[in-house]
Amino acid sequence: MKTKKGKFTIQTTIVLMVLILLVVGYYCYLVNRSNRSAQEKVPTTVESVLLRDLEHYYPPTPKEVIRYYNDIIKCFYNENCSQEELEALALKARDLYDQELLDNNEWDTYIFNLEAEIQDFRKNNRKISNISLASSASVEEFTQDGYKFAKIRCGYDILQGRESSSSRQVYLLRKDGDGRWKIYGWDLEENLRENIQEN
Repeated sequence: MKTKKGKFTIQTTIVLMVLILLVVGYYCYLVNRSNRSAQEKVPTTVESVLLRDLEHYYPPTPKEVIRYYNDIIKCFYNENCSQEELEALALKARDLYDQELLDNNEWDTYIFNLEAEIQDFRKNNRKISNISLASSASVEEFTQDGYKFAKIRCGYDILQGRESSSSRQVYLLRKDGDGRWKIYGWDLEENLRENIQEN
């Protein structure tokens, strides 16, 4: 009788020790996993935009080009970028520009004007609250002087304090020799209407 009890006690002790070791091991695993997750930094909005590899994954359509350009614009005007981030974003924006637009906007002038616009935007307590991009079906494509062009409209809602205003831009894109849609220029929709009425 004593032997059976002794065997039962030893078996019970071994099983309990194994169970305790499993519980402690699982607890350590969970603690390490949560520490690792906390250490894995979630990229900021600016970092996410800058991570886009335009060399290998250039936006395939005019709409996607302007969508990515709008992501850059939101970073310019809504995020607190360091000087380094601002310049990196500006380079990304310029990667979307047509060569003619780049030729007419040298880097030094471009970055100076951009910084002045951003400062003015912040000084007046403005923020882009919403961007509405026309559907792909609304993109007007045409050929002129041997080049393929595309026009796409985009609306911007600007919040200044409690007041809201909106504007609509029309972007003109031109397909380059590599088949990539590049931003050729843009203007306010109302300016384009006035030009059409004058002509």
